[in-house]
Amino acid sequence: MDPSMTTFDAIMFPADDRPPHVVPLMTSALTLPTSSAEPYRCGRVPHPEVYMDYIADQLGSQAWRFHLVEALDGMMQKFATPYIVFYPTVSRDGMPFPVNKCIREIEADRFDEARAWRGNLVVAKYKDNKYSAMIDASMADFPIIKNYLSTHLAPS
Repeated sequence: MDPSMTTFDAIMFPADDRPPHVVPLMTSALTLPTSSAEPYRCGRVPHPEVYMDYIADQLGSQAWRFHLVEALDGMMQKFATPYIVFYPTVSRDGMPFPVNKCIREIEADRFDEARAWRGNLVVAKYKDNKYSAMIDASMADFPIIKNYLSTHLAPS
């Protein structure tokens, strides 16, 4: 493996019938600090597109977006170790990504097809609320993410 590539465990929520599970999220060194956006503050570029079915090829980070998970509803303080949900936005064929069945089940009665999470989601964990370093997530983080996704529809 390329020495500039580092992996961190992340949680993947597949769009199909597979259950959520831990995957190695590959990251590469950020060569030019062109963005102060949260996923890049740690000096690494995450590659969640590896796990996103039907995503446009050759676009890299332009084919996905991210959503910060910094607290659950009702919390007075942010998480000490926040999360970022990576989700696909540009498909290979221009068609919409399939509704994520796992998250549809989690949302239950709150499900709204117009604001549904679509495609495979990858959730990474960060060391602090400055997003200074990515750290390994585990299935112990799953209940927190599940709780968040049960009350938050996809970004519009």
